[in-house]
Amino acid sequence: MPFQQGSARTRQRTVLLVGIVVLLAALVLAVVLASLLTHREQEDGPKMLKWKDRGTTKNLQEVVLGRCYNYVTARYPELGNKDCLKIWDSLKHAFIYKNPCNITSEDYQPLMELASHPIPCNKSLFWSKTNDLVHRYTKSNQNFLTLEDTLLGYMADRVSWCGDPSAPGINYESCPKRSECEGNPGSVFWKMASKMFAEAACGVVQVMLNGSVEAGAFGSSSIFGSIEIFNLNPERVSAVHIWLMHDIGGPQSESCSGHSIKRLKSILEERNFKITCEDNYRPVQLLQCVQNPDHTDCRLCTST
Repeated sequence: MPFQQGSARTRQRTVLLVGIVVLLAALVLAVVLASLLTHREQEDGPKMLKWKDRGTTKNLQEVVLGRCYNYVTARYPELGNKDCLKIWDSLKHAFIYKNPCNITSEDYQPLMELASHPIPCNKSLFWSKTNDLVHRYTKSNQNFLTLEDTLLGYMADRVSWCGDPSAPGINYESCPKRSECEGNPGSVFWKMASKMFAEAACGVVQVMLNGSVEAGAFGSSSIFGSIEIFNLNPERVSAVHIWLMHDIGGPQSESCSGHSIKRLKSILEERNFKITCEDNYRPVQLLQCVQNPDHTDCRLCTST
């Protein structure tokens, strides 16, 4: 009898030990599988879709925060009440872990509200196809502001971002172009920021266009032609001054009497704006000639 009881106890212990070993093995297996799956998701997540544009700018958080603090402390200290950390968080939450083709204006609305600020009258300068020239001009002449000279535009200029539903939620390899999907993070952001910039304009506004572009200086599908021009408020904007610039040494494809400028004037007149147009606005042309002092196109710049 004692022998049988001992055998039973041994069997019970053996069964218990086997059960514990099996349970531990199952737990270890579950942990390993979970780790492998997580690692695979982290590796494959951003690679799930290959887009045609560059990926999210590396160190995006540091870039955006650095620009924000510089803008509100060094450049425009009167905006020092802006909360750069909240601004970054609102930008991040607009796209992280989201399909980069399904971004909406609602995603960016908190960011627009946090980063917006008044634009002084007579200072708004719009542009199309003159990116480098217009920003060299605003750097040398503080009397004008482009969208890229506002807080929103300054933080976002020449950087990119997009999300991915899989971990880590940000795609650093590629982002979709506008031609791939309209609802991509960059297009939606710049459309909203451009609309808000136009709505804030007052007094006399300026627009710098490129008269050396073969297709025409004014394009209806450009941001200026499709968004900004239609969000200028005739009750706040008294006049629109067009500066039609030609590249130094480049073709003079269009003047103020050209076909696309006539189309632009027609749109503005229908909206009851007063309009002026000037070929090669002298202060900007002088800036062009600083880099090309010996070119024949610059002789007029030095003759007076």
